Amino acid sequence: MKPPRVLALVMAGGSGNRMGALTEHRAKPALPFGGAYRLIDVPLSNLHHSGIFDVWILEQYQPKTINDHLSNGRPWDLDRTHGGLRVLPPFSGTSGEGFAEGNADGLMRQSGLIDQFKPDLLLVLSADHLYHLDYRDLMLTHQEAGAALTMATALMDGDASNHGVIEADRQGRITGFEYKPEKPRTQLAAAEVFLYDWPQLRDTLELLESRHGSLKDYGDYLVPHLVREAVVVEHRIEGYWRDLGTPETYHQAHMDLLDGKAIDLGHAEWPMLTDAPHLLPAFIGEGAEIVNSLVAPGARVHGRVIHSVIGPGTVVEQGAVVEDSVILERVTVGPGMQVRYAIVDAGAELEGEQSIRGSGRPAVVGSDGQLDQ
Repeated sequence: MKPPRVLALVMAGGSGNRMGALTEHRAKPALPFGGAYRLIDVPLSNLHHSGIFDVWILEQYQPKTINDHLSNGRPWDLDRTHGGLRVLPPFSGTSGEGFAEGNADGLMRQSGLIDQFKPDLLLVLSADHLYHLDYRDLMLTHQEAGAALTMATALMDGDASNHGVIEADRQGRITGFEYKPEKPRTQLAAAEVFLYDWPQLRDTLELLESRHGSLKDYGDYLVPHLVREAVVVEHRIEGYWRDLGTPETYHQAHMDLLDGKAIDLGHAEWPMLTDAPHLLPAFIGEGAEIVNSLVAPGARVHGRVIHSVIGPGTVVEQGAVVEDSVILERVTVGPGMQVRYAIVDAGAELEGEQSIRGSGRPAVVGSDGQLDQ
């Protein structure tokens, strides 16, 4: 049997408003993760290891911050003469112009270009989740079911109300879908990995646009329609999966990483790939104390770092304490500073003998050194 022609579309256009100060100056997919990576590295690495090399990035908000990292796709073997990486910014002058009003609307706006590629399957990925997944397994589930849509799903260990919530039968067919319900019926969430039969999706997009105009997000019209009218199945992610769309979940994913609960970023067969800066190894000064932490290249530690992630080029001065925190790149934590249960944005200078401590949720410090209220 001829293998299907697959196109991957990474949705990297949202403004990430829920992240507050952390996305004021960068697109959310460009947000650092794990000291040495960016959020967009997750889907790009999964695509590389899954052998999918036709990859388009749909951009909108702060696109330069993503493009500076993509490096023409070289770290993920996407800098190819034929296929490889293609960036789709907003455009004007033809059908589909302007800014998308949600991810489903973004698909509609790019449908003409997608149709020129003539894919059999369209793999649509979010850029703000942490997981390992071989997308070839997703394709196998899709083909065996003869599905119009296969959705990767994950069981939530908490409130699922900020996600698409799914009901499925024992055979894996999705029988119910609610988009961000106040009272979820299940804890089975859409992991925002969607594999569509492209001809069926194209026809559905055209039908729904004629009815509603803007298609908004996938959960407003597109997925509910397919669940009602077509075969939609789930592919369960059995391992670690976490949405990184809020400061709370972003911080918790880092704590999971330190505790060995998250994915292994350096897995021998499935390593995270990135465009890393060329920096000296981290410097650990005399008298420094580092416990259960990740310290990125270029960092300098003279104080105490406990159960934290220290980004590239960050300096923790003698007498400073960083605990249960995520410190991004080029931060200065001055003598006497105590930072506990916090996220500190890139470039912040924290000086003086003071304490920053989150309560109930992590404290977020912007690049200007001020607390994000």
